[in-house]
Amino acid sequence: MADRVLHEITPLMGKDALYIADRKKKEFAYPIHNHEVYELNFVEHASGVRRIVGDSSEVIGDYDLVLITSPDLEHVWEQNECKSKDIREITIQFQFGLDEDEVLFTKTPFLSIHQMLKEAQKGLAFPLTAIMKVYNLITTISEIEDRFEALMMFLRILHILSKEDGARALATSAYAKVKIEDDSRRVLKVKNYINENYMYELKLETLADIANMSQSAFSRFFKLHTGRTLSEYIIETRLGFATRMLLDTQESIANISFKCGYNNLSNFNRIFKRKKGCSPSEFREKYRKTKIIV
Repeated sequence: MADRVLHEITPLMGKDALYIADRKKKEFAYPIHNHEVYELNFVEHASGVRRIVGDSSEVIGDYDLVLITSPDLEHVWEQNECKSKDIREITIQFQFGLDEDEVLFTKTPFLSIHQMLKEAQKGLAFPLTAIMKVYNLITTISEIEDRFEALMMFLRILHILSKEDGARALATSAYAKVKIEDDSRRVLKVKNYINENYMYELKLETLADIANMSQSAFSRFFKLHTGRTLSEYIIETRLGFATRMLLDTQESIANISFKCGYNNLSNFNRIFKRKKGCSPSEFREKYRKTKIIV
């Protein structure tokens, strides 16, 4: 394994703005973890690897680029079915741009970066088109010896990514414990209601009334605006809270099921496995066995 490290890193980044590690590897063996610093992680030639970010679990293709800006969001790249012996992973860690006290990043031309960093509290996966636009920058940044020039290149990478469409949030808002935001006041009101009442029965009639729309019009509006049906969003929210409780509490799975709006345990187990790829008990055991904080 060949590692090229630009700066040494302390748990709080020390005095350096960036930590860059450019590695060639044959496998992923690091356990699931979380850390105070933000991270942009690029992986290539690792098709078949499973990427876990919070309550998101996906098998990646040949190129993967993810930005994470939450100190509490667990993540890991697992070997899974990857057969490649020529994996390259470039990790860039930093800790700036998100704090509201950092006035510079709330102004043009950094505002788009600031907004992207906020969204990345749930983890952001970038599409291949965006990855290709920053590929040459990411794959050469570790060669820059001058720390100022490396930082300028990294800001350029963030700027390009912040202007691209198609980035996807990975973890649910409920799991990542982030503030719910939406550019539609009607949808935001409904999302906040669901977030506060997910443990109860949620009726379309009630939610449509909150949005001041007919049921059919609201269903279409919600789907067009969010890309998900209302029922899909409710399931996502409930499972987000459920997965967080599985890790943060000693509650029984039956109690968690009930507290998340599922009165039928078998129904909860079935939906959880369909969405997460494992049972609630397997999810809890896997995370608790392998999680470390760095």
